Amino acid sequence: MDNVTKCPLDKLYNCLQIVRHYDWLINSYMLDFYIENHWEKLPKSWQLHLENIRPEELSSLLNLQNCGEQKDCNVWPLSLLALRRLLAELCVPRKQHGNISELIELHSPILSHIKLKNIFNKGVKPKKRHEIKIMSSICKYSCQQSPVDFIVDFGAGLGHLARVLGYGYGTQVFCFEMQSDLNAQAHTMNTKLEVMAKKHLPPNMHTFFRQPKHLTLCMTPDVEPHQFLNVITESLQITDNNFKFGIIGLHPCGNLAVMLMRMFIKIPQARFLNFASCCYMKLTTANKQSNIEFQGYPLSQYLLKKPKLSFLSYEALEISCHAMEMYCDRLSKGDYEYLKVHSFRAAAERIIIKHRPNLKHCGLRSVKHVPGMSFEEYFYKATQGMEVSNLQKSELQSLTTKKELLQWRRIVIFYTLRLMFAPLIESIVLYDRFLFLRENGSIFKMHTFICMLVYTYVHI
Repeated sequence: MDNVTKCPLDKLYNCLQIVRHYDWLINSYMLDFYIENHWEKLPKSWQLHLENIRPEELSSLLNLQNCGEQKDCNVWPLSLLALRRLLAELCVPRKQHGNISELIELHSPILSHIKLKNIFNKGVKPKKRHEIKIMSSICKYSCQQSPVDFIVDFGAGLGHLARVLGYGYGTQVFCFEMQSDLNAQAHTMNTKLEVMAKKHLPPNMHTFFRQPKHLTLCMTPDVEPHQFLNVITESLQITDNNFKFGIIGLHPCGNLAVMLMRMFIKIPQARFLNFASCCYMKLTTANKQSNIEFQGYPLSQYLLKKPKLSFLSYEALEISCHAMEMYCDRLSKGDYEYLKVHSFRAAAERIIIKHRPNLKHCGLRSVKHVPGMSFEEYFYKATQGMEVSNLQKSELQSLTTKKELLQWRRIVIFYTLRLMFAPLIESIVLYDRFLFLRENGSIFKMHTFICMLVYTYVHI
């Protein structure tokens, strides 16, 4: 917690200074690795050291939480060690500190029931199960700290989180989702769950349940606070404004998170806001939108006054969304075959540009990489239906292409170095949001954990 709240202005300023210094690396397209000779852009000391280490050793560059625990015997370039140390000091921690579940009593007859608990996990991947568990715990804790009449879940999808809150913790949740078919499916899933619950739980426990309500709504940046409130009161058939509610969102994409923040600070009935953002590259930035009311970044007055310093490119915001922990795990396990796909794509880009310059950075078909896949097989699958899909094999087997494919380790190294900055870019967005909320009179509390950040904002 202290890492965020002690000196956010200093941390934010220093983060942006680092971004400006390493713009050439952060904003590089991996597709252009061979075309623009990215390897030669690296400092010579980095080239000499990194080219001679095993890819497994690169994982230590991404493990910022254990920055002081260098176990290998290699003498890393001082400038690279210094950068890694700075990132560890400046970035919002990604590792969970403590267990939010320990703060509250989470016993639930339906969530712990041997025949019912798995209903909540049906069709939900392990990663999302983990996210729902943490988010539901935080929401329950928020309700205890700042009691509300109900919770509004934006972008609720199939309502997996809402069911845990409604049936597991007895919290009334109103789900807003823009896709009506998802709302219909969610309602069906609620009904099936209730049928199962009635079979296995005594009638007196059913009164504890709060069935989630699913409503179709598309949030847009021009929605005013009074319109937002009207939607809630009309949808929920509330006759007055004498109510309190919390706003939550498990994965509000791009600007949606910012819209929820703006509504939160302007509506006194909103008592807390919990969300875990995604897709930062979809944020509307200042270079694309001059009206600050519609901007997704920057938000704070501090950064709005520093346009040259605060600028973040699409490439920077995109890299901040990558799951570096997963990539780090692949490196440490020596999962090289999967990583070679970056080299295939970069080699394909050079060939495409050579024959069809107008197809630069075009979207290729997604190809699932399997061990032993040849470059020719990858190329023809990826370019199927494109103007370059009929190139002769001789072009794909040229001496230049063969030399490039042998350099796949360089691409892994370069990509790893770019990925080092992912927590830094995300931290800049988070510090900016922290300042924005503080400037608008909100108290900030944060719980962090690996691969996901949940922010709890509470009105004074």
